[in-house]
Amino acid sequence: MKIYDFNGSKNICGARVKDARKKQGLSQENLAARLQLEGVIIERDSVSRIEIGTRFVADYELLALSKILHVTPAYLLGLA
Repeated sequence: MKIYDFNGSKNICGARVKDARKKQGLSQENLAARLQLEGVIIERDSVSRIEIGTRFVADYELLALSKILHVTPAYLLGLA
């Protein structure tokens, strides 16, 4: 049985992704486009779902997000 839920959310990085994205002045559409340039096939609605915690985030996606948003993976995970 697959369980992708932690305290009612499918990820723990969504709020920090949203904050970092806004600090970079990126729209969800721009972030999705940059992720696609990094090889992560994702659409704007998936970025929205990540930010509100209704979409799982894979490790390779987390690394691409941290690179694009100029933050560490530890920051996105709430460890820094």
